[in-house]
Amino acid sequence: MSATTVRPPRSSTCSSRPASAWAFTVDCRPLAIPAFRRMWAASVICAVGGSFSVVAVPTQLFTVTGSSAAVGAAAGVSFAALVAAAVWSGVLADRMDRRTMLLAAHLGLALTYAALWLQAILGGRSVPVLLVAVAFQGLTYGTVLTTTGATVPRLVPAGLLPAANSLSSLVRYGGSVLGPMLAGVLVPVVGLGTLYLFDAVALLAVVWAVAMLPPLPPPTTGTGTGTGTGTGTGTGTGTGTEESAAGTEGGGRGTSAARRTLAGFRYLAADRLLVAVLAVDLAAMVFGMPSALFPELARHVFGGTAGGGAQTGLLYAAYPAGVFAAGLLSGTFTRARRHGALVAVAAVAWGITVVLVGLAPELWIALAALMLGGAVNFVLSTFRTTIVQAHTGDAVRGRVQGALTVVLVGGPQIANVLHGSAGAALQDVTGPLHDAASALSGPRIVICAGGLLTVVTVTAIAWAIPDLRRYIAPAPAPTLTRAPAPVLGPMAGPASPVVPADRVNPASASRARAGRG
Repeated sequence: MSATTVRPPRSSTCSSRPASAWAFTVDCRPLAIPAFRRMWAASVICAVGGSFSVVAVPTQLFTVTGSSAAVGAAAGVSFAALVAAAVWSGVLADRMDRRTMLLAAHLGLALTYAALWLQAILGGRSVPVLLVAVAFQGLTYGTVLTTTGATVPRLVPAGLLPAANSLSSLVRYGGSVLGPMLAGVLVPVVGLGTLYLFDAVALLAVVWAVAMLPPLPPPTTGTGTGTGTGTGTGTGTGTGTEESAAGTEGGGRGTSAARRTLAGFRYLAADRLLVAVLAVDLAAMVFGMPSALFPELARHVFGGTAGGGAQTGLLYAAYPAGVFAAGLLSGTFTRARRHGALVAVAAVAWGITVVLVGLAPELWIALAALMLGGAVNFVLSTFRTTIVQAHTGDAVRGRVQGALTVVLVGGPQIANVLHGSAGAALQDVTGPLHDAASALSGPRIVICAGGLLTVVTVTAIAWAIPDLRRYIAPAPAPTLTRAPAPVLGPMAGPASPVVPADRVNPASASRARAGRG
């Protein structure tokens, strides 16, 4: 293959330097990479057309059983399966071709939805069958989340990871709003069974996009010599220690799945920066995610009807609306390099907005605070994911991404339990005081306390672990004029990227190779 000149995209929207007001809107530079562009476009389809089961599964369970306990049991089954899949698939992602794993996971998810469609049209009313399907859904979706997180750094240069992650979050949060809304409209028109079929068909777009990826084999072990100059996916000074530290050396008992899993967690625990990032994110979610209290807040503080009424819906919608708005303005922050400081500042800002929600005397103030909180949480999630992806050697990236998936999924669940329990306990104490002093109501106290705990905890973490606030992403690689042909085989080390052929000169590569290595 002849040498290829690397050129930045020509679009003003996607330029590497802000040249106009458009540069501060969605940072679409990663879409110049055909492989990432295909996966992102497919995710747009799947985020809306592939999320109908979020409504269909609990609706069918409640229709069959007439009990919310069955819906809660299904959520528990899905959560347990997703956590198990995240840990296990993280190990496999460090040993297998990640494209193969993504294909298998997406096909498995599509087949699960097809099975749900089949049982629905056959009039199935078996709760055990539905719970088994929910378990398979959790297993495949957990594998998708973990493996995708480990794959993106193999497709996108380190300098574009913040933009790539913000694009992915924009689609995920947008789909989480539009998908259920559309599903609610379609249920009485087409029925639950058809929604499952829509999910299965939408996933075929992702299957196609994954099939078009180049092979993504695991890295070789113990040979890393990268220096992390920012030209690839790693940022560390990799010397092959990631492989040995995580127990990936060949032979012996170190190759067992259980030992590899434990070794991956030991590697994560030994890295102060990764520990700080995950601790900050967990604190922000566990202490500062008061969604379990929204119905009570709407009913007792903002005068909603029984169940909260329209006020409850607005409270639940405000946070994702803020996230989505921040995604539309991602160009304002994705070029920043002080990723660690941004994670800490965004988490503190989130805690402050939660306090404002708890103190808000009017509904519109609470909604504004939640939208602002969603915006700063978008910044937090973007740079949290970027640091984990870029700072981790590729040999252990799958297992670290599995741990991150557990935190992301488990944090809100723990928050719901803690906030719900604390709110109920305080409601018994402060309930009689509502008329005299609504500021003393249970949900207000719990929400404010959670926000303050977030601020204090994150500040303590940033002070105790200076690696976080001092972390600066490497400068983007300079434009190359005689780039060697990319290699799609195993990586040499954590800082030496496996670069798909279509990353170089995206315009010509898109026409000539369509993303294939």
